[in-house]
Amino acid sequence: MKITNIETFVLSNKLQESFFFSQWEYSERRICIVKITTDEGVVGWGEGYGPADVIKAGITFIAPILIGENPIENETLWFTMYRKTLDFARRGILAASISAIDVALWDLKGKILNLPVSVLMGGQHRKQVVPYATGLYFSESDDLIRKLTAEAKNYVHQGFKAIKMKVGLSVKKDVAMVKAVRKAIGSDIQLMVDSNHAYSLLEATELSRLIEPYNISWFEEPVSPEFYHHYNSLRNKTSIPIAGGECEYLRYGFQQLLKSESVDILQVDICGAGGLTEAKRIATLASTYGVPIIPHVWGTGIAFHAALHFISNLEPTPGRLDPPDFLIEYDRTENNLRESLTQPSIYMKDGYISIPQTPGLGIEVNETVIQEYATEILMK
Repeated sequence: MKITNIETFVLSNKLQESFFFSQWEYSERRICIVKITTDEGVVGWGEGYGPADVIKAGITFIAPILIGENPIENETLWFTMYRKTLDFARRGILAASISAIDVALWDLKGKILNLPVSVLMGGQHRKQVVPYATGLYFSESDDLIRKLTAEAKNYVHQGFKAIKMKVGLSVKKDVAMVKAVRKAIGSDIQLMVDSNHAYSLLEATELSRLIEPYNISWFEEPVSPEFYHHYNSLRNKTSIPIAGGECEYLRYGFQQLLKSESVDILQVDICGAGGLTEAKRIATLASTYGVPIIPHVWGTGIAFHAALHFISNLEPTPGRLDPPDFLIEYDRTENNLRESLTQPSIYMKDGYISIPQTPGLGIEVNETVIQEYATEILMK
């Protein structure tokens, strides 16, 4: 079996209502997905995390070296892609382009061998995971706190056991928002905060001290991802666990994050950090430091299902008779691409989402939806 075609699609959907976080405003969803086809007509799908048009260009650059190759040999192909791009991008967009292709190769391999990706990765340590609702972004509102608390209550009503909210407007505003949301959801729901690296070490330390009484499960990207020593310093100044890693790439970047003792929770983005192949290596590396992984997930159902399989395969460390639930990020902001592109739909029951048991990623991609949202279609 050989790879005969690699196609990229940039999908765009204008949002009905813009939202923003500490760095930028979102007014549209723009995502790059990739379709790999073999000479026997088997198809695999992948997705890249980051600027869609640039990821598309990266895939177009890489694709020619894969045509005619055997998709079953995905680790060999990963190394070929890595070697092809090493001189230009040891981290960043080309890593995301590799990630998109790698996820598609795993999907292909699972379909060819008639096995779920998580089984191919070595087995399923769990059959279900707990989704946490990512939301509570900022918006233009006369009463932002009222809007945020209403949104948080709605997540609880939907059955979510954990919620992540944005911070990063200012320390004073953040404290008021966190206090109000905690009061609204009660003490039994996990609450996490994410500043998207908005703060200096001094500001992050002050905010941590002020929100510690509200039982925060983790503080995500409190400071710039460039300042490992600031992460490490903050960990020693607060009782709140520190999370990060969505801006890291490949095992080499994560080794630096781990060696510097920067985080309590590692947040690999599978569609950006090197794909499922590299994410599994990063998981092995993290296990030698005893640091748990809760992936960063953003995009369509392709990225979400890749994360489901990855989390299913993660070893519980330490092992015990009754291990805790593992979490998966479930973005709840407006995203027609996530809701319509893949089937079956993401389904939460009693606070859990089941791991797919069908071949590959366990999804079908609706190509009619691609035609609806594609900005252009390139074939290579």
